[in-house]
Amino acid sequence: MAPHPVVQAVIDLSSGAIGGTACVLCGQPLDTAKVKMQTFPTMYRGFIHCFTSTYKQVGLRGLYQGTSPALMANIAENSVLFMSYGFCQEVVRLVAGVNGDAPLSDMQKACAGSVASIFSSLVLCPTELVKCRLQAMYEMEASGKIAKGQNTVWSVMKSVMKQNGPMGFFTGLTTTIAREVPGYFCFFGAYELCRTAFADHMNCSKENIGVAPVMFSGGFGGACLWLVVYPFDCIKSRIQVMSMMGRQAGFFKTMMTVVRVEGVRALYSGLTPTMIRTFPANGALFLGYEASRKFMMKQIDN
Repeated sequence: MAPHPVVQAVIDLSSGAIGGTACVLCGQPLDTAKVKMQTFPTMYRGFIHCFTSTYKQVGLRGLYQGTSPALMANIAENSVLFMSYGFCQEVVRLVAGVNGDAPLSDMQKACAGSVASIFSSLVLCPTELVKCRLQAMYEMEASGKIAKGQNTVWSVMKSVMKQNGPMGFFTGLTTTIAREVPGYFCFFGAYELCRTAFADHMNCSKENIGVAPVMFSGGFGGACLWLVVYPFDCIKSRIQVMSMMGRQAGFFKTMMTVVRVEGVRALYSGLTPTMIRTFPANGALFLGYEASRKFMMKQIDN
């Protein structure tokens, strides 16, 4: 028997938070390298140079710069994402005329994930803005773009409030939504298709394929997401970081400026650490989500 919708929402919210925490702890150093390379593509020769330079400049702490807002961002995003994902599946079921007991197809789940990402973007954008600014603060100060950087979450938040007010935390929201909607269609679609393939091969249900297949499916979903939306993410990082200097141009103008001045290749700067990060980080995300969700459902049944 299915739990009450409110109980199901709490389970999805909690499971998403656990998955989001696992995702950050596995992938934060590589995410830091990604943001630095996206924002300052000419400062580093490649991923290894960026990674080692950051370590030499600031130490291990530099690679984990922005972990607090990253945890806030991922916990908030994935809590809302997976809770909304459950509601959006019911909406898709209603629109598609699927019986309440019948499972949704992999593509229908992908559509549900895509719609759910709109809601998660609203909580992700403010926390990710703080994270990106902290991660690129050393480069902003070293390049002379700002006189003095901030090195704590609170100092960055005060700076945003002083410069732009509360709405300043939503700088880059349009680009975030433009990234999330197609990205999460690919994310959930690839994850479900991969799980289906494992279940067919192993002659079992998708819920019983085991730890390694779940982690691989999560990593595969993350890889598909980033390959599709990476240029959007690059522009989002530019807008959120460079807005420290004042009002920043919108998505299309920023993208055209980057392409004209730095070339199309600049839109893919930092892709290597992103792809290296995506398998362990998103594998941990879905493993944390599925394991905690299954555990909580079992406790309710008992």
